[in-house]
Amino acid sequence: MSKLFSPIDFKGITLKNRIVMSPMCMYSSMKKDGMITPFHLTHYVSRAIGQVGLIMVEATAVQPEGRISEQDLGIWSDDHILGLKELTNELHSYGAKTAIQLGHAGRKAELNSNIYAPSPLPFNETSKKPLEMTEENIKATIEAFKNAAKRAKEAGFDIIEIHAAHGYLINQFLSPLTNKRTDTYGGSRGGRYRFLKEIIRAVKTVWNGPLFVRISADEYHDQGNTIEDFIFFANQMKAQGVDLIDCSSGGVVPAQINPYPGYQVKYSEQIKNGVEIFTGAVGLITTGVQAEEIVQNDRADVVFIGRALLRNPYWVKVVADELGYKLEAPKQYQRGWV
Repeated sequence: MSKLFSPIDFKGITLKNRIVMSPMCMYSSMKKDGMITPFHLTHYVSRAIGQVGLIMVEATAVQPEGRISEQDLGIWSDDHILGLKELTNELHSYGAKTAIQLGHAGRKAELNSNIYAPSPLPFNETSKKPLEMTEENIKATIEAFKNAAKRAKEAGFDIIEIHAAHGYLINQFLSPLTNKRTDTYGGSRGGRYRFLKEIIRAVKTVWNGPLFVRISADEYHDQGNTIEDFIFFANQMKAQGVDLIDCSSGGVVPAQINPYPGYQVKYSEQIKNGVEIFTGAVGLITTGVQAEEIVQNDRADVVFIGRALLRNPYWVKVVADELGYKLEAPKQYQRGWV
């Protein structure tokens, strides 16, 4: 019996399998307005037809200055709701559950406008220097996450993920490498967690569905956060009602990373065991045997698949065949689903 193809429930939202399409920026909002385009519909819906259990839409900016690039999707305006609603309706029609990753790039925004960070430190020697966020800026950004969550609900998403990884704004607050503040949003790990804490609290005033958070559980720097710090953060999130920690790594400072198959699975395993919370594993998970081993041995509860799903929208079918699991075909494809 395949555990990978068994259902899993989050606050009454049941995924038909434990395969999640990882959020991956597509840089395809070509009018620079943050709107869904025909490409996004084709891209995401094809993976739903391919029987992915949960489709997570790419990092979607809660403020215009929070975009990673000008081509990123946005959810800072009510104008974005209609396109996102069309997308969730299509995804649901093929039996997939839907999620959206709410994000803010902070100092890693590549925009012509001002960019913001907890401290005025550029990412590298060629990056723009960000403005240090005032308390007013911080409060406005927390409110923007809240409003984005409200719009996500109106657009019909089943799950929200807060992006606190890969060196973007929330990660910048969490890390001692990038947060040099001396006020209540800096200093101790409790202070560095305060920004995320207040975002979660604000989001939960308008959202009662499942809430995930993505973290970078290794900063690849000896003065960065350790796994013990991330277990502390995860315990705080669990106490706030977060349902799953999506465990990635890197991105907060330039680093040389040598990836290998499953190189980040250990982080989901450590946090799952240390906190007793649902976790997601991500990072060069490319085969059915590998994915099955991760969930079968409780190293994670779901697997987030990125590049493999870029290469093949029907990767789930390949995995099912590999594991000898009879995957139900969408009715349109039954004649070829052998």
